[in-house]
Amino acid sequence: MNDQEETVGSLSQLYLGNILYALETCALALEEQGKGADAAFYRGIARKLAEAHGRAKAG
Repeated sequence: MNDQEETVGSLSQLYLGNILYALETCALALEEQGKGADAAFYRGIARKLAEAHGRAKAG
């Protein structure tokens, strides 16, 4: 990415695994605090990102 402009899309694609891991870690912590609805919200974000990545790779 040295010569490419850094965009939100390019950075999130590069670090998608790390982002998904962080979202799941957050969801686990929220579940431990008894905040299941909040955990589901963050897992939903992760699911949307993973699905979008899968569509991009397939297309």
